[in-house]
Amino acid sequence: MRRFAIATLLLATLGLAGCGQSVPPDKQAYIGEWQSNGMAVNISQSGKVIVVKEGGGNASTRVEAPLQGFDGNDFIVGLGPMKTTYRVSVPPHEDNGEWKMTVDGKELTRVEE
Repeated sequence: MRRFAIATLLLATLGLAGCGQSVPPDKQAYIGEWQSNGMAVNISQSGKVIVVKEGGGNASTRVEAPLQGFDGNDFIVGLGPMKTTYRVSVPPHEDNGEWKMTVDGKELTRVEE
């Protein structure tokens, strides 16, 4: 019975992993790898989002989850009911030849590939 429960949970998690959405046409400027001191954000066209925040000392947090959508300029990532909203106070814009945006109070610069 326990193996069945574990297998069911694993299959449900894998099923939810594909429940994200691609970046909509009006938010294409969000796509790419963004970095600052202490934070990195990577948003793919397909809607895969990775956010890494450095904390004090050796602490850091990493969220890797599908895009669930946008609320204004903010973007929401997560699986099922477990969601995180990243507050975008300044949306992507070009500044002296560099693309920048401010997420959770951190000004990020898009890294060119």
